[in-house]
Amino acid sequence: MIRPSPVLTCPPVVLRRWTPDDLAEQYRLVVESLEHLKPWMAWALGEYTLDIARERILDMGRAWESEAEYSYAITVDGRPVGGCGLMSRIGPGGLELGYWLHPNAVGGGAATAAAAALVEAAFSLPEIDRVEIVHDTANTRSAAIPRRLGFREVARVSPPQEPLTSAENGVDVRWRLTRAEFTAAPG
Repeated sequence: MIRPSPVLTCPPVVLRRWTPDDLAEQYRLVVESLEHLKPWMAWALGEYTLDIARERILDMGRAWESEAEYSYAITVDGRPVGGCGLMSRIGPGGLELGYWLHPNAVGGGAATAAAAALVEAAFSLPEIDRVEIVHDTANTRSAAIPRRLGFREVARVSPPQEPLTSAENGVDVRWRLTRAEFTAAPG
């Protein structure tokens, strides 16, 4: 598989691959965002230490090299404001897209621009024919992004487990954009 570029641009954001040099900044960003993320992100539950951050960044590098996941820092004016990525967990030909922002960056279009950059990067890979976004139905902010980008809702699924976080209701919404839909879109 050809990997996406380590730097992607879609104003007002520039996405760049997380590296070990980002440890202090990534740790600060996550710690400052934990209360904002805990209602929606299972990985944000529990303690987040510098050692956990270090291992997470190393895991991101290993996942990039193994083509399992492509994780990026979302930056605005050169400063990280969140994270996003493409994950190969939905089967051959597909990538799942995910994103999160520091609470001070919410509402400025950064997540939508980051998702748009990731969609373009995903479809630059010849073997990718679909991109999906999954979120809990209670997370209405996350739902706005796939709608804006032309994704269509394809399923609502009640996973076999209870909701993982405090704000979830336990029903996931799955959105999909295919290569054909992406190339047929105006603009």
